[in-house]
Amino acid sequence: MGQIRLVWFLFLCLLGHEGLAKGVLGLACNWGLQSTHPLPPNIVVRLLKDNGFNKVKLFEADTGALKALGRSGIQVMVGIPNDMLASLASAVGNAEAWVRQNVSYYISTHGTDIRSVAIGNEPFLHSYKDMFVRTTLPALENIQAALIKAGLGKQVKVTIPLNADVYQTDSGLPSGGNFRPELLDLMTKIIKFLQDNGGFITINIYPFLSLQADPSFPKEYAFFNNTASPLVDGSIVYTNVYDANFDTLISALEKNGFGRMPIVVGEVGWPTDGDPNGNIDNAKRFNQALISRIIQGQGSPKRRTPPDVYIFSLLDEDHKSTLPGNFERHWGIFKYDGSVKYPLDMGNGRALVPAKGVKYLAKQWCVMSPSASSSDPNTLAQSITYACENADCTSLGYGSSCGNLDAQSNASYAFNSYFQTMNQSKEACSFNNLATITNVDPSKPPCRFEIMIDTRKQKAARTPFKSSASKMEGIFAALVVVLGLVICGIH
Repeated sequence: MGQIRLVWFLFLCLLGHEGLAKGVLGLACNWGLQSTHPLPPNIVVRLLKDNGFNKVKLFEADTGALKALGRSGIQVMVGIPNDMLASLASAVGNAEAWVRQNVSYYISTHGTDIRSVAIGNEPFLHSYKDMFVRTTLPALENIQAALIKAGLGKQVKVTIPLNADVYQTDSGLPSGGNFRPELLDLMTKIIKFLQDNGGFITINIYPFLSLQADPSFPKEYAFFNNTASPLVDGSIVYTNVYDANFDTLISALEKNGFGRMPIVVGEVGWPTDGDPNGNIDNAKRFNQALISRIIQGQGSPKRRTPPDVYIFSLLDEDHKSTLPGNFERHWGIFKYDGSVKYPLDMGNGRALVPAKGVKYLAKQWCVMSPSASSSDPNTLAQSITYACENADCTSLGYGSSCGNLDAQSNASYAFNSYFQTMNQSKEACSFNNLATITNVDPSKPPCRFEIMIDTRKQKAARTPFKSSASKMEGIFAALVVVLGLVICGIH
């Protein structure tokens, strides 16, 4: 087989070694918090426990999450965002303050079982253009020093979650793996520091992104159970891109004298919407095989000992940036409200358990009024653009779950998304008199017109996310609707 490009991210799910020995299933996942209407933390913690997750990774030191995880029996990896690296690198005092406020406090006061701190998140991505190259290692060193000063040096380990683009292979084979030349010296220093302080490497691998980024990538090779032609590397045969990617890292570590370095897979998973390849069937296929590997304790051809694997992700997040793609808001194995997207065997025939105690807004939707006129397409286009700039319209994209709606339903989806994001405020269903509130569910399977979680009594909704990507999303949706209305002559 020809060269296979090894470019991936990853989504995390874990089975601990003690769980294997005792026959007790334990899984790990990422808990993202970028939602306009997040589930209450106590409900999320119960969701984790009900589904056998005993390890969780947070991307930031969120107060509500860390308190709710206290005395839960769940081990926590708490992250530090990239935009904090410069401050932490500039003075050890800043790192000491961060550890005191976000690690020591929750361990001593709330009994939160924090086991590791993740310094940054994929700080060496090509797209960041060396923005964090000079601050990541100093931040790592200062956080480690702060943990030691706090008496937590042995209890809490440090790591840096890395994207798989930190390594490469010129031969197209895993055995040719090495770190990118411009990062080789820095990666060697980081790994040596982690090794000396009992830390570990965290790597994110995303077979979905390999498929999504390259039209010539063999689709079957992205899955574990597949019919793809294998990749032969000497005496080793690779039947899927996940193992090939992982072993490319192993080769890179071996070449630089770190062949026994502990590795954690920080993120790996598959989205269910927002892209033609991001759908329920593909996500179920990938994640079920991933979970089965974890349960069976399966490693890679070059490292048979299975790594800890964190599934990405627990829940959908409608507030995430869509710059990488609309699929970014649809990685969860659960929907935004903790309801089950698709069945999974979590071990011993145990099915997914949905979130309990979720409260919703009223059963009403905002839709395009049947009496609305399309005589002014500019007004309609502007209304849809505004709705999609301030709410989530990613399911309307090509190949997505709502991509085949007619023009009027397309507009209705955009209006309802904004209406729900704004807590069903009557003023949020006007759109220059183009919209109206209805009690009849306008959903057209597989397209769901959602009703938001009622978080007003617990936590105010966050300001809707705006970006150049969301603006383009809104403009695209508006153009689709206006063209449809003109062509179909809807009045």
